[in-house]
Amino acid sequence: MQGSAPTEVRSVRRRRLRAGGAVASAALLLPLVSAGPSATAERRTGDALQSDFAAAAVKYRVPQSVLLGVSYLQSRWDTHGGAASVTGGYGPMHLTDARTALAEAPHHSHGGEDARGDDARRAPRTAEAGLLRASELPGRLRTLDRAAQLSGYSAEQLRENPAANVSGGAALLADAQKKLGRPLSEDPADWYGAVARFSGADDIATATTYANDVFDVIRTGESRITDSGQRVALAADPAVAADPAQAADLGLRTANAQKTECPLTVACEWIPAPYEEFGDNDYGNHDLADRPASQSVKYIIIHDTEGSWDTTVKLVQDPTYVSWQYTLRSSDGHIAQHVPLKDVAWHAGNWYVNAKSVGLEHEGFLVSPDAWYTEAMYRSSARLVRYLAKRYAVPLDRQHILGHDNVPGTTAATIRGMHTDPGPYWDWSHYFRLLGRPFTPTAGPSSDVVTIRPDYARNQPVYTGCVKPADACVPHGSGAVRLHTAPAEDAPLVRDIGLRPDGGDSTTGVNDTGARASTGQQYAVAGREGDWTAIWYLGQKAWFHNPRTQPTAVSALGLMLTPKPGATEIPVYGRAYPEAAAYPAGVPVQAISPLPYKLLAGQRYVVGDRTPGEYLYATTFDTAGHTVVRGKEPYYEIQFGHRVAFVKASDVTLVLR
Repeated sequence: MQGSAPTEVRSVRRRRLRAGGAVASAALLLPLVSAGPSATAERRTGDALQSDFAAAAVKYRVPQSVLLGVSYLQSRWDTHGGAASVTGGYGPMHLTDARTALAEAPHHSHGGEDARGDDARRAPRTAEAGLLRASELPGRLRTLDRAAQLSGYSAEQLRENPAANVSGGAALLADAQKKLGRPLSEDPADWYGAVARFSGADDIATATTYANDVFDVIRTGESRITDSGQRVALAADPAVAADPAQAADLGLRTANAQKTECPLTVACEWIPAPYEEFGDNDYGNHDLADRPASQSVKYIIIHDTEGSWDTTVKLVQDPTYVSWQYTLRSSDGHIAQHVPLKDVAWHAGNWYVNAKSVGLEHEGFLVSPDAWYTEAMYRSSARLVRYLAKRYAVPLDRQHILGHDNVPGTTAATIRGMHTDPGPYWDWSHYFRLLGRPFTPTAGPSSDVVTIRPDYARNQPVYTGCVKPADACVPHGSGAVRLHTAPAEDAPLVRDIGLRPDGGDSTTGVNDTGARASTGQQYAVAGREGDWTAIWYLGQKAWFHNPRTQPTAVSALGLMLTPKPGATEIPVYGRAYPEAAAYPAGVPVQAISPLPYKLLAGQRYVVGDRTPGEYLYATTFDTAGHTVVRGKEPYYEIQFGHRVAFVKASDVTLVLR
């Protein structure tokens, strides 16, 4: 949905509809906004965590591979310094204690864009959300209490001590196995039902999908160094079998998946967003369409919800609110679909992008770096995106798989209100590995194009504004690099005149996208000096630290463009609208409004796509009044700054290097 407003971080008592985000409150934020690691959280080195898994497996008679597989799917074995996940889970086993997370969380509110992003129609109304109180938390958000009863460890120990946390998780698995009437077997295959129950899912499809993922990890194996320097490995066991029949005794509901458009490899539920008329030609919360027959789908937009799963799902069912196609739950990767793919949801703050995109909301919080996303959600999301990309021939690259923070403002007036989620803590590198499209070098070291690719875990730029505007956020891995006006750390950050028309400097604020390049984005090289690389960015030369010993970008081959010969500058647009002559009678001509930026002679920008000018005229409840207008003037999408932009093909010359 969005991050907080670019200029400040406010309390999350309420999020208004015009901001395109979820209404949130102190009662529903889980965990939420960066309480940060406990001062007593333990950090260790070496093989201690691997030994903890081995010891807990022996103590509770749980196969070590099962224990490691479950933990990997929840946390990738990270401890996060004792901080809670998005859904209030703690430690490598993601034991949930959402009540504590609620009590510790500072609160923020947000303001900004009209999510529909079309000034041809009035903005949607403001919606209110019901509050999710601690007493109403579902069982999947309260597993730590049960782990404490079974293991004898205190709640504090389970939250902060990795060894205790692993033991608590093993105790839960053993207890689930016993309740299913199954033996504490050494054979991992006998534990499928217990793993499915551990997910906390309330429907059979999600529980079995979760268990299938755990057993996939066991079969393929994994190894990594965790966030606390632990070396953990799970040897591959290709022969291990998964037996979904074991989950039949869990007594879980069957989710309504009748109308869903999802791959078979995820658990998907139909929770529809209403299409209702309010009178006076006012309606919500999306537009009926006929995609792809009426218009192509070119983008998939990654959002975070800035609210809990339960509240987010309530909001999308409010006809006075905005909409998106899918919501993904953090705890187990469960997916709800709300809007048919043929229809246009209101989610990105740019009507041109909305009309040509699918929106995915992920349960999460931009300004809470340690409110980590689970591997289960990353994997479900990647499978869904692969399915959508194949269905609509959307390229799996960062010019088409966009964060909400990469969507441009439609006009100069809307730039400052555009949302900033999922923000610098979304792990684009890991996400694209799951998509099967890792970011790798495709050219030699002196190439004219680079792909941003810092080491997520080691790249920890200081951000501010997670709790108070001037306060530093908790140190955390990031997929973004900071851009300077000169090759030096103390050089000023590059300026974004769209965000700050008065010429003010960009900041280190977590919601300030003015001087930020993100993993997977490609830029034309403007210069190199020592350990620094310059790129063309927002009409200026921008430098980022790119040492050979720890590079933050890789070389690439790409198609670029530059102003046509004789042009000193060309305009840049936030949407690719048709020329006036293309509009039929009865459809108001939409202004082709340039943004305040300029693409100057001698500068080059990487091309993402070529597209005709197009406008979906949809301002009435009756779809008979909807029209798709296509022009003859083509545009190129380019990586212009942190956000993409568009230029007219007639204004530029293409360059391949």
